[in-house]
Amino acid sequence: MNKLFSLFIAGSLSATIISCGDDTHKNTATETVTATPSIPNISLSVVNTYPHDTSSFTQGLAVYKGQLYEGTGGAEYDVVGSKFSKLMKIDVKTGKAQESIDLEPKYFGEGITILNDTVYQLTWREKKVFVYTLPGFKKIKEFDFNTEGWGITTNGKELIVSDGSSNLYFYDPSTFQLLHTQSVTHNGELAYNLNELEYIDGFVYANVWQQPYIYKIDPASGQIAGSIDVSQIWDRIKTIDPLADVPNGIAYDADSKKIYITGKKWPELYEVQLGQ
Repeated sequence: MNKLFSLFIAGSLSATIISCGDDTHKNTATETVTATPSIPNISLSVVNTYPHDTSSFTQGLAVYKGQLYEGTGGAEYDVVGSKFSKLMKIDVKTGKAQESIDLEPKYFGEGITILNDTVYQLTWREKKVFVYTLPGFKKIKEFDFNTEGWGITTNGKELIVSDGSSNLYFYDPSTFQLLHTQSVTHNGELAYNLNELEYIDGFVYANVWQQPYIYKIDPASGQIAGSIDVSQIWDRIKTIDPLADVPNGIAYDADSKKIYITGKKWPELYEVQLGQ
């Protein structure tokens, strides 16, 4: 998607520059450099590697009752909606869809989550969320909301949504009424580009769009508690398939404690283990 963004860089230094505003006054500018703690690193190890359909522009990934589900979007950034926007039930071992429905071409599919045998699927710019029952993907409702749709997850009571900004939005599952908003920060700095989401053991994990990082976020305070670097996996993907896109997709099986990650048009899906 042609998503406009501001980069949040988790570094060891931050700089504040005060200037008079033109080149003739550069020598009168003062620069203040202050040390700021970097985000704690969380280690990642690959447990298993599985095939993933390279036609799937992954926007949402979820495990429910041991079954993997995937939501996809249009394959071209400049296309709002296409035949590639789907909701699918996936066989992890083969990467093949066991069940699939297409969104109408005018919709660009985004994140998915599942709560109480109900699938919620966001759309990007159309500001619609579609609601389906399981099994069978029977569409029963659709709701309007006021932001773009990027990622969605659930804490078991609320739906938690991202829109590419620094905010997490908490919605009522039955009405999709906005309950409250939480900004995400590190040492007071806003963290932008929050994309696909997953709720794991009290924390929200978020892909950072166009970056090789997954943030671990305390949903109560919005503080970033840690960062997972997926650079090595992304580098591997690039060597296998140069057409593969950015990392996107986190799924957690609460029963088996397995975590899966993938990316847009990636040829592989990974079961991973995270450090503390």
